[in-house]
Amino acid sequence: MAEIRLPGAIERRSMEILTQELAERGIVLSPDVQSVVHRVIHATADFDFASNLVFTKDAVKLAVEALQKSTPIITDTNMAKAGISAAALKQLKTEVHCFMAEPFIAERAEAEGTTRAAAAMKYAAEQFPGAILAIGNAPTALFQICDQIRNGLHPALVIGVPVGFVNVTESKERTLAVCEEAQIPAIIARGRKGGSTVSAAVCNALLYLAAGLQDPSARGWN
Repeated sequence: MAEIRLPGAIERRSMEILTQELAERGIVLSPDVQSVVHRVIHATADFDFASNLVFTKDAVKLAVEALQKSTPIITDTNMAKAGISAAALKQLKTEVHCFMAEPFIAERAEAEGTTRAAAAMKYAAEQFPGAILAIGNAPTALFQICDQIRNGLHPALVIGVPVGFVNVTESKERTLAVCEEAQIPAIIARGRKGGSTVSAAVCNALLYLAAGLQDPSARGWN
């Protein structure tokens, strides 16, 4: 087989391979979530996400509509922020924010006896109450979001995909339950797996759908 070097061709071939492997495993994805699941598997090479990712009713559709209205995205790591498509954000006239490294967030966290992630999400709820909240690292951020939702917060979407061993599965299950009760769209990676890469991949899948950039050529890639 000839070596594939161009980024667009690499992505297309990767998607062909993962689509074929999903079929070989007997996995059939609902069309409304397929783009998101494919993007996450493409980013991680982990087919467990075909079953681990769960979506509340119309989560993808509602998230795409929100992004088309220039809804901002808030992340819990600068790594996730860096991985989100700048071109898609620009086309949709929106932005991504991460407050984790802000000195005032560290001061808030110390004063409140909590983590910077929780303090950052509390601040985000104050400043961007209708944003998309993308959590790929910190379960405490998800717990804070749950508290804020119970206090009346209504984000456009909650992406709950933190990775790890402590409070991770519990935070995801609580977030899913709280979002379903409050009728807030949510995309959750059940279990221990996740991470900033997954968070960014979910965001990019939604951004590409909203901006019509699913094919690499639309992003200027050969």
